[in-house]
Amino acid sequence: MAVMMTRRAVTVAGRWLNEAVSFLVFCLLDIVDSLLCLVYKVADYVFEAEWKPCYCLSAKEPITETRGKILLSHNNGVSKILTLSPLQELSGRRSKIELEDISETLYTRPSLLSDLSVTELNKRFVKVSPSDSECSHHHYEKTLTKNKRRKTITKSSLTVNFTVVEMLREKIRPQNLSHDVSRWSDCDCGFCTSWASTSDKDHSLFVKTQIPKGIPAKEDVLFIHGFISSSAFWTETVFPSLSATSSAYRLFAVDLLGFGKSPKPADSLYTLREHVEMIEKSVLHKHNVKSFHIVAHSLGCILALDLAARHGDLIKSLTLLAPPYYPVPVGEKKPRQYVMKKVAPRKVWPPIALGASMAAWYEHISRTICLLICKHHRLWQFLAKLLTRNNRTVNFLIEGFMCHTHNAAWHTLHNIICGTGSKLDTYLDVVRDKLKCNVTIFHGEKDELIPIECSYNVKQRIPRARVKVIEKKDHITMVVGRQDEFARELQEIWKTSSF
Repeated sequence: MAVMMTRRAVTVAGRWLNEAVSFLVFCLLDIVDSLLCLVYKVADYVFEAEWKPCYCLSAKEPITETRGKILLSHNNGVSKILTLSPLQELSGRRSKIELEDISETLYTRPSLLSDLSVTELNKRFVKVSPSDSECSHHHYEKTLTKNKRRKTITKSSLTVNFTVVEMLREKIRPQNLSHDVSRWSDCDCGFCTSWASTSDKDHSLFVKTQIPKGIPAKEDVLFIHGFISSSAFWTETVFPSLSATSSAYRLFAVDLLGFGKSPKPADSLYTLREHVEMIEKSVLHKHNVKSFHIVAHSLGCILALDLAARHGDLIKSLTLLAPPYYPVPVGEKKPRQYVMKKVAPRKVWPPIALGASMAAWYEHISRTICLLICKHHRLWQFLAKLLTRNNRTVNFLIEGFMCHTHNAAWHTLHNIICGTGSKLDTYLDVVRDKLKCNVTIFHGEKDELIPIECSYNVKQRIPRARVKVIEKKDHITMVVGRQDEFARELQEIWKTSSF
């Protein structure tokens, strides 16, 4: 009994220490990010001869220019463009555009001090028992009851956000990706800009294909990697294992838009629609794929669910690895903000939470990280090869982690992981009610980035889904290091899912 009480006291003390240190660190980061905003304004002007808009600008009064006017409405966290003039200014086809694909977390990220309240303090510092999981419905119901007791008055306001106006006017070009690839702070090496060197104006994603030798392929499989990764996550692990077993499957692994060897357009907002349509164009249409299995990791699970909702009966099986599904409580007025706080809790421990928080909350700090790492990825890869004696596993993980642009990572994180927080319920319901395919979920027991509760939340939404927890494995090692076993598990799933 005494030992249990001592452990509990140590746990509580550790939690308080983590919260106190986190508060100080992220208050400091708020200040640093504001200063970096000014630094990058000057640097962009010096290197590119123009001021570049960023998402830390506050909302402006309605802006009227010779090119037209856009009104952005903020109402309970929902943002829409009400008017766009002239008609041809954005798409040439419509005058009303709903910002469903653009997350307000891009430009509404309150600092820790401004976001602080008694309620927030209670959430962060009050002791939480093991039974009160952050993802449990009991916690949601309890929170919702408290919110109902508290009388608040919400006023609708009409404002214009200068940044969103500029992004929409200058950057939404999903059908015509610009050759203007890199900014001064992005890498311009041959690997990162390989897509721009082609004369083909109709760019598509980089797709690694593995076709069985000597026998006809009987089925197709689409592999989708996770956030700041690449197709190498599959081609360096699962593909060789499947080839060794004389697989009769045609395998496709894509580099998502903005990552790996795929296009990294500076004028893209990297919305869910753009990502999914590029996959359809580069794989399904280009290779005449009629029906297929999907294997997706982390962020890729969101794209997989969207594809499943779009293509219905064409999906033979759905295999999700560590799906980032955080159910939004009923009545939550800002679902995207809610998901962002789950994904990036602004804590210094564990370290992976610190990394996620810096990537999600701080536009200019994350850009600095990309400047130091991604722009100089060749140097880091050389050092990694030297220190690890050319260990291929380490090298392809580093390559996938570093070969992207800040613009791609920043928009993808917010517009997909945070921005689809309120949409995943719909996708999951479609899979549950309208699809007959098998759904299998894998999750690493030691995964500190995406909690296991997220997978069980998916199963709760789709009762027929099967969850398999991989003991002593984390977000990456659930595949890397056990690829032969995972390949056998996949083949078993595909055999039982064929039709």
